[in-house]
Amino acid sequence: MKTLSRDLSWLRFNARVLQEAQSPTVPLLERLKFLAIFSSNLDEFFKVRVATLRRLAKLKKKTRARLAESPKRVLKEVLTEVARQQEEFGHTFREQLLPALNAEHIHLLSEKELTDKQREWTAKYFREHVRDLLSPVVLDDDLHHLFLKDQTVYLTFYLRQPVAKTKKAEAERVLIMELPTKRHGGRFVRLPDEGEERYVLFLDDVIRVGAAELFPAYQQIDVHAIKLSRDAELDIEEEVSGDLMEKIRSSLAKRATGYPARLLYDPTMPAEALRALKQKTGITDEALVEGSRYHNFRDFFGFPDFGEASFHYPPRPALPHPTLPRTGSLLAAIGQRDHLLHPPYQSFDYVTRLLREAATDPRVSAISITLYRVASKSEVVKALLKAAKNGKQVTAVVELKARFDEESNLFWADKLKRAGAHVVLTPPELKVHSKLLLITRREPDETTRQYAYFSTGNFNESTADLYTDHGLFTANPALTTEAAQVFDYLRDQTTTPELHQLLVAPFGLRPGLNALIDYEIKQAKKGHEAYIILKVNAVEDDGMIAKLYEASHAGVRVELIVRGIGRLVPGQPGFSENIQQRGLVDRFLEHSRVYVFAHGGQEKVYVSSADWMTRNLDRRVEVAFPILDEALRAEIRQLLNFQRHDNVKARDFDNTFIPAAAGEKPLQAQEATYAWLKGLKRRLAKKIG
Repeated sequence: MKTLSRDLSWLRFNARVLQEAQSPTVPLLERLKFLAIFSSNLDEFFKVRVATLRRLAKLKKKTRARLAESPKRVLKEVLTEVARQQEEFGHTFREQLLPALNAEHIHLLSEKELTDKQREWTAKYFREHVRDLLSPVVLDDDLHHLFLKDQTVYLTFYLRQPVAKTKKAEAERVLIMELPTKRHGGRFVRLPDEGEERYVLFLDDVIRVGAAELFPAYQQIDVHAIKLSRDAELDIEEEVSGDLMEKIRSSLAKRATGYPARLLYDPTMPAEALRALKQKTGITDEALVEGSRYHNFRDFFGFPDFGEASFHYPPRPALPHPTLPRTGSLLAAIGQRDHLLHPPYQSFDYVTRLLREAATDPRVSAISITLYRVASKSEVVKALLKAAKNGKQVTAVVELKARFDEESNLFWADKLKRAGAHVVLTPPELKVHSKLLLITRREPDETTRQYAYFSTGNFNESTADLYTDHGLFTANPALTTEAAQVFDYLRDQTTTPELHQLLVAPFGLRPGLNALIDYEIKQAKKGHEAYIILKVNAVEDDGMIAKLYEASHAGVRVELIVRGIGRLVPGQPGFSENIQQRGLVDRFLEHSRVYVFAHGGQEKVYVSSADWMTRNLDRRVEVAFPILDEALRAEIRQLLNFQRHDNVKARDFDNTFIPAAAGEKPLQAQEATYAWLKGLKRRLAKKIG
């Protein structure tokens, strides 16, 4: 079966991010942010995937032979592609973005480009704002071991040619220090404007200017930057015994001291300095990766703004919902009909409002919720704390294995426990990735009714402004009863729910999807219309890829919209000729998952938290929920159609932009989505009228 390496596929995705930084149609400072996203993504890739490949490559030969792919071969291919992308990244920054900044009278200078007047100003700034933040460490015989923090830029100083022979001034010295970005308040320093010309300097270069004052005993001072990424793949899922919370706390400590996955260094660094660095840290040659003069481009998220609207995307304020009330009871509105929510086009505040209402409603008796990633100052958790204080039975299923959010989740789990909430910590072998909220209420007629919110996105106000997601508010018993069964399963995992509407991993999602695909295959073989439209972040699982190949071979039309990893190879004669694949990278991060099946003319539409990856199907609790309301199905399909026909931001499998056909108007899915949702209330009112 022909597939693409998972890691090479992920690198293709990051190449699409880099394409946005290269696009002149993207506002200038947004292009810099895409460079920051690319850099941040690559850091995580080394911390997780490259580190894992290196561990696998060190397994015994017999053990490696059982793996589907040779980790040594994949690692070699990955590092080759990373080197190519790094070169393209540098070219994009130097040859495209710096000239574009210059054209807008913004000049990002190095210390070598400063005028005498600017150098004098910078030297003064160094003395007044930077010097006291510096703590250089000498790499000499007195230092037995040097520990470098993860994801932190350091500057090395190679000192030669003492001004005078003294005990303090040896012929050659190597020092290192952390770049004090956080204590300084950012990576960039704005110099005084000169007319309409604006000037910016890296903090690194401010220190280069001040190095002579820092080390007055030396005539030659070479300053270079390095950055270390440590192994962050903690293999927590393999831990099957002991107290999970303590294991997480222990693993967080290990992450800070994890195995070095990559040391980025300036290739112009003197060999003596690099040798001393390797000797004191124990870093091996395999972890060394040539970088450039500057590292940690994620710091460009903090590049000076200059207050010009044209440098950013035009404002897209969250739209009011067409059927949910701006004020008054959301529970009452949900009790009347289902509603779809589409953050960030529509405000996530409807979710937090619902929780606040439930927390204070005297008729609400219980609230159950899954928490995977929450905001640092979470309004969601604050509402849950208030509900617990008001005597509601609050059950929070907190996922402690959400990578890079473990510490935050530990904090909120402790807060909820102290408030009297029932906190469910998932078992080590299972990760809860589903996004569910269930509210139980005693109605005025003394019956009990449940209200649910199913979502593709986290209960996180911060990411809700950046990620495109779909959420369903419903009081339909066909869905809420099954949501309650999922929460029962999460509490004890002793019984498997009997579900008819929801497809739930790890027990029902894979067989449910296989059954739906099999139905399409049967329809195609009968000569009936058969199609599958799949929008996800990743298609990685071998079993599902094989099933889609089988469907294609049977004549089922398969359309894939894949943002990230896509191991399936489309358009190949004999097994995937009926499969098309495209991906979208634009202003917002595409995060929703939608599965559509023709189903003999009775189209089925599922929305889900799950990608088609082995971990999502077999080792996580995921929920795919059907859109039962006909009007809401049409709504989802309309938004999906914008993605299917995008000819501005869509790329094919090979990352080639898909152009508009002859006579076809440009269609940018995210812009079209915002405009369509903006007019939805008017269209609904006209339809009702």
